[in-house]
Amino acid sequence: MSRIVISFLIFFQMLWSVDATIDLVKTIQKTPSIQVTYLDNKNTDFAQEIYRVLLGDLQVTGHFLVREGSKGRRNPDYTEFIQQKTDLYINIEVLKEDANIKVILKLFDVNMQNLVLNKAYTLDDEALYPFVAHKIAIDANNYIKAPSIDWMKRYVVLSANVGPRRNDILISDYTLTYRKVILNDGLNVFPKWANAEQTEIYYTKITRDFPIIIKYNIYTGISSEILRGRGLAIVSNVSKDGKKALMTLAPNGDPDIYLYDFDTKQRIQMTKYRGIDVSGNFIDNDTAMIFVSDRLGYPNIFTKKLQENAPIEQVVFHGKNNSSVTAYNNYVVYTSRDTNNEFGQNTFNLYLISMKSDFIRRLTTNGVNQMPKFSADGGSVMFIKNSGKQSALGIIRLNYNKTYLFPLSKIQIQSFDW
Repeated sequence: MSRIVISFLIFFQMLWSVDATIDLVKTIQKTPSIQVTYLDNKNTDFAQEIYRVLLGDLQVTGHFLVREGSKGRRNPDYTEFIQQKTDLYINIEVLKEDANIKVILKLFDVNMQNLVLNKAYTLDDEALYPFVAHKIAIDANNYIKAPSIDWMKRYVVLSANVGPRRNDILISDYTLTYRKVILNDGLNVFPKWANAEQTEIYYTKITRDFPIIIKYNIYTGISSEILRGRGLAIVSNVSKDGKKALMTLAPNGDPDIYLYDFDTKQRIQMTKYRGIDVSGNFIDNDTAMIFVSDRLGYPNIFTKKLQENAPIEQVVFHGKNNSSVTAYNNYVVYTSRDTNNEFGQNTFNLYLISMKSDFIRRLTTNGVNQMPKFSADGGSVMFIKNSGKQSALGIIRLNYNKTYLFPLSKIQIQSFDW
């Protein structure tokens, strides 16, 4: 049975191998320039690590003109900063007290010539320092009243191939600077956050006899079995309230999409096609779904109300291989093959569409771009990019037409959730 599942995973990876309606109303008339520095003391090396991540965070926001400052002073020279047309100044100081690490942020408003934020962040695990940088970026962003970047402090959960019949599950920050293995006991794939608080996940454990969907608490280590499948069993998407999920199951050989109720343990078969129906995502306030199917003879994107006998409608009329999809409210991002090279690598680009209009927007221009996932606020999309021999985790900031890539060194991601 596990041989069937592994074969499907290989097939799945090979085959499925700013819209005008998304308009940011900016609250900032002028992009402020910000200089970041760190205090030179015996903990300078650790301060530099936070400094480097913070510089990247501030650039990714799209809300600042970022200037490097390296080592800095406790109190800024306002005259110098005014001459340089610097609006904000950040200084980071790291203090180590016994087992705890304290990171002190001082944010100065140069135009006001005043210290506007003096805050301490405490760490009991040094490895978590990227999240301190993310929180500093969020606090600076909140000071200028820019659109929220709270998504930066969220975990990414991912399955990584580490050997034959071995996939570990890890949690990381969005830059992959922080990584922690939470499950390393076999072939664990398709992790999915079980709730908005990111305390639990669902994942599929593939055994020699059958796949098992398991719920796991990342803090307590407590796990519980949800169901056992035949051939295939995957949690594709979880409802906003965490009470229901769209699952891909294959009890009769062909993968179909089921609506599963965690309270009642009932499941309703949403698709009944003798082919491949996968990757269900909730849309329309969890009253409908969007999914990938090969019912046209090639993978494409379809939608259906969450009623057993509701009709199925084609969503995308562009491309001949639209192989993965993610949704946020009525917005959809999907992967489409843009070339048809029989002997070389094809180009797979990401496209953004609205379910409420005919507008389509291409988000990438080259390489193989796969596994798109919307951020919790819908303003960003995370994806995997392969170009030549290089791979990266990408972040697209939809309202700013900016893409940021974080190289994937020594890690092969099977799937992830954000």
